[in-house]
Amino acid sequence: VQLVESGGGLVQAGGSLTLSCAFSGRIFSTFSMGWLRQGPGKERHLVAGLMWSDGTPYYGDSLKGRFTISRDTSKNTVHLQMTSLRPEDTDVYYCVADGSLPKYWDQVNPDYWGQGTQVTVSS
Repeated sequence: VQLVESGGGLVQAGGSLTLSCAFSGRIFSTFSMGWLRQGPGKERHLVAGLMWSDGTPYYGDSLKGRFTISRDTSKNTVHLQMTSLRPEDTDVYYCVADGSLPKYWDQVNPDYWGQGTQVTVSS
């Protein structure tokens, strides 16, 4: 399974960005896909994930309401719409896929990772 991210960049506080992740290869219907954030030398944190089978979303603490995750099954793509961005949202965002539920990704190392995309929010 290969994951290719796009959409990161620099945005001012209060602005919006949409990240996309397209996957190729075969994943099981029980897989979940989504996003983690992890800067160099920092802990990883769940941003958002969803179950590929039915789109059930999971969000990291305090992100629901600002971030929305969705999927396009016809294009094998997951999107993360980020709004009302804050400087503390600055980080490297990784698209991941794994057989476990997203709520466990802070502890479980997902099997598949994208290359990471930088999101920088200026104040």
